[in-house]
Amino acid sequence: MKSLIDGTIENYALLHSPEESGLLLELARETYAKTSLPQMQVGRMAGAFLRLLVRLTRAQRILEIGTFTGYSALVMAEGLPEDGRILTCDRDPETTAIARRFWARSPHGSKIELRLGPALETLKTLSGPFDMAFIDADKENYPAYWEAVLSLLRPGGLIVADNVLWSGRVLEPKEKSDHAISEFNRRVQNDSRVEAVMLTVRDGMTLAWKKP
Repeated sequence: MKSLIDGTIENYALLHSPEESGLLLELARETYAKTSLPQMQVGRMAGAFLRLLVRLTRAQRILEIGTFTGYSALVMAEGLPEDGRILTCDRDPETTAIARRFWARSPHGSKIELRLGPALETLKTLSGPFDMAFIDADKENYPAYWEAVLSLLRPGGLIVADNVLWSGRVLEPKEKSDHAISEFNRRVQNDSRVEAVMLTVRDGMTLAWKKP
């Protein structure tokens, strides 16, 4: 993933943001040591931002598309109340095995439920409403995830989508994933059901509030 932010500025921002818990830091290190695409993991800055959003929205029920090694689910779980729950979807048994091990070591791990299988199929089996959703999975399916997730979100709920700048490739799309993210961004911008803003956090994050 190409960095879009000057490294000195990013380090300054990190110095003025919350530290990771020891368990999250250990999970990040194991992800980089044992997976082939560790950059798929949500970073410390984006993780702290997600946890704060959970607290600000007072979310009780969260839907996540894309678990990977479980960092984002765990950091969001830290922001949930004791009776809050996260349902996270992924199709990779190997990376989610890492997630399960770390969740089991956290006092917040009991808030997380994993559904293995293609996310679009899983979404068909779910019942809403969810208070918040986080989309961070295969980019080709982002437009389809948008429609499925929005239908499960409560009015006034929040969708967060990661990688919406796609290392800058949205400026000149070439690959299939580039075009999918560009299409997703256009769809969100023109969707009258939401009020959305795109932020330059890490690789780009869009926040979309579902209108009542």
